[in-house]
Amino acid sequence: MTNKPSHNLAILGLISVAIALTTTSISILIYHNSGDIYLDRSRPGFLPDEKEVEEESREDYSFSETDPLSAESLDDYLEHYQETLNDLDKIESPFNAGPLSDEALGIPEKSENPE
Repeated sequence: MTNKPSHNLAILGLISVAIALTTTSISILIYHNSGDIYLDRSRPGFLPDEKEVEEESREDYSFSETDPLSAESLDDYLEHYQETLNDLDKIESPFNAGPLSDEALGIPEKSENPE
């Protein structure tokens, strides 16, 4: 008697690994060729250049972790907090498609006539 079931199981395992590798390769190729790879700014190679970063007029505020909490430090924190709230209130339509547009995300337009 031959051990057919284990032989079939090994073939099934190899076929499933081949299918997984093929579909993953195709999806990565599509991801790269479509330009969506440039949306992923968390990858070190795709961080914005220094010239792409806009200078902010105000500094980031951090609350001191070591100093004792006083009325003055709390007022300072609330002042910076109110500035941030005012910046958020300036957004006219926060749920429209504008913030996700190619221009807002910094995605260059594809030219129709590649040379």
